Amino acid sequence: MTQGQFQDRSDTSDRLYTRDELDRFAAGVGDPLTDPLGPPPAWTPEPAAEATREVQPVPAAPAAPAVPAAPADVARADEPRRFMTATDFLDRRAEESGQGPATWGWRGALNRMGGGLVRLSMGPAEQAHEQQRSAIQRDFDGPRTIAFINPKGGAAKTTGVLAAGYTFGTVRGGGVVAWDNNETRGTLGIRGTRSSHRNTTRELLEDLGRFSDVYQSRIGDLGAFVRSQGDAHFDVLASDERPDVTGMIHADDFAAVHSLLERFYRIILVDTGNNMRAENWLASAEQADLLVVTSTVREDTGYSGLWMLDALQDAGHTDLKHKCVTVLSDPSPKVDAKLAADLVDVYEQRTRAVYRVPYDAALVSGSVVPYAELSRATRRSWLEACAGMAQAL
Repeated sequence: MTQGQFQDRSDTSDRLYTRDELDRFAAGVGDPLTDPLGPPPAWTPEPAAEATREVQPVPAAPAAPAVPAAPADVARADEPRRFMTATDFLDRRAEESGQGPATWGWRGALNRMGGGLVRLSMGPAEQAHEQQRSAIQRDFDGPRTIAFINPKGGAAKTTGVLAAGYTFGTVRGGGVVAWDNNETRGTLGIRGTRSSHRNTTRELLEDLGRFSDVYQSRIGDLGAFVRSQGDAHFDVLASDERPDVTGMIHADDFAAVHSLLERFYRIILVDTGNNMRAENWLASAEQADLLVVTSTVREDTGYSGLWMLDALQDAGHTDLKHKCVTVLSDPSPKVDAKLAADLVDVYEQRTRAVYRVPYDAALVSGSVVPYAELSRATRRSWLEACAGMAQAL
């Protein structure tokens, strides 16, 4: 077989080709590295004269006008959208699931009578209730401390701590402790459910060494010092109840106990004493993530809370407006409406929110708080207040 001739077009072993022919052959076959066994294309070599033909240059197209570059933070319209991850899928499903059918009022009654055929959505009140529960159940990135403060006795600090403990405990399902941080003797241990032991903060301080090893100490070991509130799903750490002890709780004592409670609880509710010059009172105000000013609808109690805010501001506590909320309780079935409105107005100027709590006969006896006997209005009011606290955290 001579050069330039071949018997079979697929047999190209002895054929010599021009550069243009090889380029056209490669373009027809494709990438030999990705398709080495593909069949050769049907082609016919051109005469050698055509191979030497001079290629005429193609006139260049006119230059397009310059387009300013788009800002880096503006997404291109032709960019592919980011794919949905497994977490995105679950988040979207949770958002689309809604709050479920109504269970309150006439809507709930029709849903029950319909046997599943009727599915009315929640009314505004029930929707707000579920949103408040969700706010309380939110996750935090660490333990949170809420201090209830007012230097005047009878300002509903203790009952407020117990009501908040009941609300946070039942809605969150535990992980809550109410601590009576009184410099001497407080009443949180008296108003909370009693226990088989009588240990308090004082005994815990004396036995604090047993919790020094973080790998060996357990939350169950605290059971000898805290008092379970049963179905309320929170614990109480009482203040000193021994009449033969005259020592005070100092700032270092507060720091040691607070550090221990932070290891085992997610929410710490601190019932403070009435002496805002005491070391442990000042330490609690400094360490708290949120301050709750408690007051009743009384002029002297309301004044005391405002005087305290003035003193904290003068002492260098900044941003009190956003670090404080107010809980205003009715001390009797009927209160002075004008005084209540004035107190709400002035505390709204000084704190981020004001929550009203109605009078509840179950709280006025001074004995152990009967959580199951709290009125529906009291429970809903504290649910709203605790939701506001959780959002502030």
